[in-house]
This record gives sequence, C-alpha cells and structure tokens, in this order.
Amino acid sequence: MPELPEVESLRRILARTAVGRTIVSVRIGEKRLRRRVTADFGGAITGRRIVKLSRRAKYLIIQLDGDHVMLVHLGMSGSLTHRHNGFDADDFDPRHDHLEFSLDDGSRLVYNDPRRFGMVRLVERAALASTAELKGLGPEPLSREFNADYLAAKARGRIGAIKNLIMDQRIVAGIGNIYASEILFRAGVRPTRRAGRVTRGEIEKIAAAVPVILRAAIGSNGTTFRSYRDSRGQPGRFAARLRVYGREGKPCYTCSTPIKNVVVGQRASFYCPKCQR
Repeated sequence: MPELPEVESLRRILARTAVGRTIVSVRIGEKRLRRRVTADFGGAITGRRIVKLSRRAKYLIIQLDGDHVMLVHLGMSGSLTHRHNGFDADDFDPRHDHLEFSLDDGSRLVYNDPRRFGMVRLVERAALASTAELKGLGPEPLSREFNADYLAAKARGRIGAIKNLIMDQRIVAGIGNIYASEILFRAGVRPTRRAGRVTRGEIEKIAAAVPVILRAAIGSNGTTFRSYRDSRGQPGRFAARLRVYGREGKPCYTCSTPIKNVVVGQRASFYCPKCQR
C-alpha cells in the first residue's frame, strides 16, 4: 500500500507539473471504486483549474479553483500518472485506468487502480477536515506536533505493541507497515514490545527515527515492490535501502543475525532479534 512517502513524492512531482493546468474533460472508465464516483463528478470539475497540491496522511488533495477539492487515495495498488506527449493518446486501459483528466496543455492525469481499493472523491473545501476519511487523524509525523513528549504521552499505560501504536492513524497520520518496521529497527526497539513498557529513552529514539526514515524514503520517491509508480510512471527507489522489511532469513546489515518476521496486528513485522530489544 502506498504510504506517506509515496503520496508525498507524488504530490511534489505533480506540484511542479500539474498546478496551473485546467481540466478540460473527464473520462470515467469505472465508477465502482472504494467510494463510487458520483454521476455529477465529471461535470463538476470540468473547466476547473488545479491551484495547489497538498497531502494529509496518505491522502493526496488536489485543490481546484472554486469551492471543491479532489481527495485521492491510492488504495493498495493505485497510481496517478501525469501522461505527457511521450504517451500514446489512446493508451487508456479500461481494465485498470478508471479516471482520466485531460488538461489544457494536452497532457492527462490518469488514475489507475487494479484492485479498486482507492478512491477519487470531490469534497467541498470548507468540509474537507470533517470528512470521514480525514476526521480524527493524528498529527503529521513530519510536523512539530509530533515529538517525543507527544509519543510518550500516547504510549503511557498502553498494553498494545509499539508498532501498532505508531501505525495507528489516530495517533500519528501516515505511517504504514513498511516504514514502521524501518523506524523501529533504527530505534533499536522490537515491534512486539508493549508500548507502555518502552522507556523514555527508546521513545526519544523512535520519535527521532520517524523523520529520518520518512524523509529518506521521500527523497527516493518511496518504495516499490510490485505496482506502485509515481506520477511519471517510475518505481520508487527506497526498496534498495530497506534494512529489515521483506528480508526475513537474510543477515542483518549491522550484526549478521538472520532477520525474523512476526505478525503484529495482522501485519508482517520484520526485525533483528539482536539489534532490537
């Protein structure tokens, strides 16, 4: 699933290539996404100009002139590519290309989602923060609101695993399975530890590791294992820098101990039994 680094990488690229462009037409190939595309969707955004790209957690927010924004989630396998002149004008694949936005410079934004777990939703700007998707989200992990004091307060007394805590979108918004494993490895904390028993010093290491891992991943345009592509159709490069995720049985880069995998919160959780206590 695309996580915060993938969505932030996408936002940064589209901010350079799509902002200022006007949507001149909309093609809808499949309405049955996580949220069904409404009948008036195309008409409501045709003629609107893209004025800004922003992000909240794992959601991309395409701000249009007027009273609406498009809220985009890539689901498990989605992508939003900006197709320019190098693409065939008739390359729209009705099997997985579900939405196409033709822009006034001849380029196209195409939403592709083989598993259809994502969504593209039109939302009134004034109601954005109160939508079901964004309401109740915790602070952004790259913001000043997220720090060791905040995380320590949230961890205090909790019996659930520390990995589940930092993946809880109500606690901190945007951290998913891949980066939670990498953050905890960098901090030297085993993912199965009870959050309430993690020491203050360890909490500080976790809070410090969060921006380091996320910013490194953003700088590599995220992680691709199978299907994720950025707006240019390119895979993320951070997979080559993963220390534990997906490396079960392989030697730890630090101590050569075989990496282990345990299920935490129904998710595969990779760790080094020697480096992480």
